[in-house]
Amino acid sequence: MTQKSFTFDHIFDQLTSQESLYRDSVAPLVERFLEGFNATVLAYGQTGSGKTFSMGIGLESVNTPANTQQGIVPRAVSEIFARIRQTAERDGDAFRAQVLVAFLELYNEELVDLLNPRPRTANLPASSAPTIREDGTGKIVWLNVREEEVKSPEELLGVLQRGTLCRTTGSTDMNATSSRSHAIFTVTLRQEKKVNSQPPSAPPVANDDAASTAMVAVAASASTTSLQTIVSKFHFVDLAGSERLKRTNAEGDRKKEGISINQGLLALGNVISALGDETRKAGHVPYRDSKLTRMLQDSLGGNSQTLMLACVSPSDLNYSETVNTLHYANRARNIKNRVVINQE
Repeated sequence: MTQKSFTFDHIFDQLTSQESLYRDSVAPLVERFLEGFNATVLAYGQTGSGKTFSMGIGLESVNTPANTQQGIVPRAVSEIFARIRQTAERDGDAFRAQVLVAFLELYNEELVDLLNPRPRTANLPASSAPTIREDGTGKIVWLNVREEEVKSPEELLGVLQRGTLCRTTGSTDMNATSSRSHAIFTVTLRQEKKVNSQPPSAPPVANDDAASTAMVAVAASASTTSLQTIVSKFHFVDLAGSERLKRTNAEGDRKKEGISINQGLLALGNVISALGDETRKAGHVPYRDSKLTRMLQDSLGGNSQTLMLACVSPSDLNYSETVNTLHYANRARNIKNRVVINQE
């Protein structure tokens, strides 16, 4: 085997706890999210490498008690609500927060709203089917997608569990509960803060103490309270694992799903290569080659602080897939996003 070297921000072995993974790599993103920035955690790797377990959006992780094997999403959600509660206690009526969630899967290049599932045989009219669009400011928006307001970590995880039950899984020779779709769980935080603003100082009035005193009194009473609104989104992305059909021995629907999964990941790889190639001049980035890359357009090269979690297998049998995953993540590390606070 040829030796290769890669550089990453963090490396975690098989003995790393879920708590350590969250604290070292994801907790800083939660902090930025609460400040008003968009954030994304993107789990990538071959099938069976532990993506869904690490993300914590599988049924086992959602139902796991705190401080044991809970994944990234339950831990992040608990931290978000704890911080909201602390701010509300400190600022009182000057602070309001609203948390909304949405859960989408991309199955065979078709968007499925996991919080508003329809039979796969149902032909939805184009006007009511989940759709990806770009608004006038260039931001990616999802149309006809159900968002639910949640008021506690328990309520949010209940919604996550309900959506997870609708997600498409299947058995292959490499993974008994293989995810057959890409999934994006989105938490939207809307914060409203009352901010006191002082008007410019009044010009002094020469040689008139009474007038000067009156001017000061008018200026003091003219201070106003404005409402500052910040809306930030946190995308938790669990990509279906890359597959080699000769190893999964997939047939029928499983084979069709595997081909679709690999096509989406190939398109994602092309976008990452276009954005992460430091020698390439600014040019076309093929976001429109797949709905997956279209959905992740803001997360890759856009307005989001993004973490790619590359999951690999320690087995020698998976050496080639591991090297491919590391190359993939190494290119992604070179992407430069443009991050700003989302103030309305």
